[in-house]
Amino acid sequence: MSVNKLTTVLWFDGKAEEAAHFYTSVFKDSKIGSRQYFVEDAKQNHGQEAGSLMVIEFEINGNRFAGLNGGPHFKFNEAVSFMVDCEDQAEVDYYWEKLGEGGDERKQMCGWLGDKYGVSWQVIPKVLKEMLADEDRVKAGRVTAAMMGMKKLDIAGLKAAFEGCPGEGLFM
Repeated sequence: MSVNKLTTVLWFDGKAEEAAHFYTSVFKDSKIGSRQYFVEDAKQNHGQEAGSLMVIEFEINGNRFAGLNGGPHFKFNEAVSFMVDCEDQAEVDYYWEKLGEGGDERKQMCGWLGDKYGVSWQVIPKVLKEMLADEDRVKAGRVTAAMMGMKKLDIAGLKAAFEGCPGEGLFM
């Protein structure tokens, strides 16, 4: 199955266009696509004003999304999140700051954060996945314990835990 056949649809309460512009400003390889508007027939508008934006399509790093202004009926929760694989601490810092701006600080833990629209993100350094998959389960366990004590993930702290040097730059 081609990845291009899949589009992730995000349900917003009137903020789909604002969110699309926000996400495409955060991720460098992104663009806004087409827009569709609610029609004159009020029965099909789910309480939305005819002529107002219904759907905005956008792309982030080759992944297709559609923002739907569906009203207040559904909210985002942590059961679904988007993982951002980061090469280094500078990337972790960048995405953490940008995606977390205006978000709910109570939802920041272990590399997870909730953005200002309620969408959940995991800002993860690629090296973390390698350490957690290491055959030495003791090392992987130390990394897990260090990660659980962090909000934004700190690569130096994770590596220190992996090598058995707890306390070296663990918490941010």
